[in-house]
Amino acid sequence: MSDKVAVTPATHTAPPARFSHGVRKGGILQVAGQVGFLPAQEGRKPEPAGPGLREQTLQTLANVQAVLEEGGATWEDAVMLRVYLTDTAHFAEFNALYDEFLAGRVTVPPARTTVYVGLPAGLLVEIDALAVLG
Repeated sequence: MSDKVAVTPATHTAPPARFSHGVRKGGILQVAGQVGFLPAQEGRKPEPAGPGLREQTLQTLANVQAVLEEGGATWEDAVMLRVYLTDTAHFAEFNALYDEFLAGRVTVPPARTTVYVGLPAGLLVEIDALAVLG
């Protein structure tokens, strides 16, 4: 049986509660919900990439990618994404940004669920991912 290993990219701050940014066990990598925080800078609190959906979505996807890569995966290994939006009016814009980001990164896009939730003030999108390696 393989060990369960926490996955934390150097670009990420310590989580605000007792969880890991990603966990790998055997050939499975679960990426915890990522938001659009800019890469960590020592001594500074996490801050969103910008106030708009575009900046936050692209940063969120980059943050998911950082955890995938740290865990030994790529977007091709991602089989499921869960997207959490704060506003139903953002759905079409999010889809366009998502398609733009994944173009050229995957031959078969992952399955996806999108739901609407409340997130901490200023955050508009959160994404988690499940990847299967090998």
